[in-house]
Amino acid sequence: MTGRLSQQQLQRQTQKLSSQQIQRIKMLEITTPQLEEKIKQEVEENPALDSEEPEGSLEDQPKEISVDEYVDQQEARSYRYASSGGDKSSMPPADYNIFGGESMSEFLMRQLGYKSLTSRELTLAEYLVGSIEDDGYLRRDLSSLADDIAFSLGIETSAGELEQVLHIIHELEPVGVGSRNLRECLLLQLRMIPDKSESQKLATRIIECCFEEFSKRHFEKVISRLGVTEEQFRDACDDIRRLWPKPGNLHNEQRNGGISYITPDFILDTSNDRLDLSLSSANLPELRINQRYMEMLNHSNVGEGLTKEQSEQARQFVKEKIDAARWFIHSIQKRHDTLLRTMQAILSYQKEYFRSGDTTRLRPMILKDIAQATSLDISTISRVVNGKYIQTSFGTIPLKQLFSEAIATASGSEVSSSEIKHILMQSIEEEDKRNPLNDQQLLDILKARGYNITRRTVAKYRESMKIDVARLRRTL
Repeated sequence: MTGRLSQQQLQRQTQKLSSQQIQRIKMLEITTPQLEEKIKQEVEENPALDSEEPEGSLEDQPKEISVDEYVDQQEARSYRYASSGGDKSSMPPADYNIFGGESMSEFLMRQLGYKSLTSRELTLAEYLVGSIEDDGYLRRDLSSLADDIAFSLGIETSAGELEQVLHIIHELEPVGVGSRNLRECLLLQLRMIPDKSESQKLATRIIECCFEEFSKRHFEKVISRLGVTEEQFRDACDDIRRLWPKPGNLHNEQRNGGISYITPDFILDTSNDRLDLSLSSANLPELRINQRYMEMLNHSNVGEGLTKEQSEQARQFVKEKIDAARWFIHSIQKRHDTLLRTMQAILSYQKEYFRSGDTTRLRPMILKDIAQATSLDISTISRVVNGKYIQTSFGTIPLKQLFSEAIATASGSEVSSSEIKHILMQSIEEEDKRNPLNDQQLLDILKARGYNITRRTVAKYRESMKIDVARLRRTL
């Protein structure tokens, strides 16, 4: 029996987001600094969008569109959101450098220029520098790099020759750059110290001979193996702690001024026993439609020197720019309204916390709670909260920190997981560092206070706070 082909007509309803809806969704995701950049970009690209009051005489205002201007504008990147795609519709990157300066690769190559290297050595060194990661480590195997160099540069080399070139890179700053592991990184820094003290010499011996035991905090084994006193060992540990485990990060901090700035998206004023919420929009310009372009749209002839067909095309061009400007202004207003609406609901939910700044006053709160309070979708709340901060009298707080799950107590009531984390942190800060509390002991403390959780949950909360296990918290 052979199968028969048949055709069938089905009616199916699907939901698709328009490009403008996607743009509005992305508007919610970006932070205040990114919004500033986005506004600057739009003002530069759309002549129908103004960000400040016009100054000067009419000669400073936009004139009627000439043929050349119209052609130039048409060749420029289109501002039509309805048909935009790819890079045209993308938002500013999440992370960007405020400060300029040399990259680490440029910094290393400049230093290599002062070395007496042959042309071959310089070529190999440049390839190795290009393989060093942002934190300063060279994690690729030298044999694999030798194969890559032969394939891409046509230079036959060996792991041994690359090792010699790598030793030259190890002499560069930041000290420790080009290390292949933490042990090598620490040793490079210790060996570069001139006129070492006794504790620095002992620190070098510890890393050279007992690194595995030291990294696992088996301190008694190290002390016994090296035949030193506990006081001598403690001084050497202090010297090791002063070293930099990621030399590339040190360069990046110096390059960026060593300062990381957070711009709050909301500002909360608690003076006069009130909770006054506002958006942080001090640097955001006021946007409006350029009146001259509105006048152009109403003229019978948009520009001088244009044919009827060109005039109609120019009129359509002006209309698209005005429509795009209106849509952008409306999108920003919609963003502001959604952000304030969401934050007001969070503020109402966590009123006691915002009045006191006490994390134990945080109520259990999940995205669904705020979605129900605002009648917005959970995905919308998630986009509003992600990456946003609120400035309060007790610090600048990430909004994500305000959300936590509920934990049942012995009395049957519910508390926020933030309260559990606060108790865990307090218990760990007060513990005997020679005999730190393990997860079971921390669990016993919580159960004694009436919190019904499991040991697995204790470990999850400890890891979320980036706190090591008891063995790694142990000190002498």
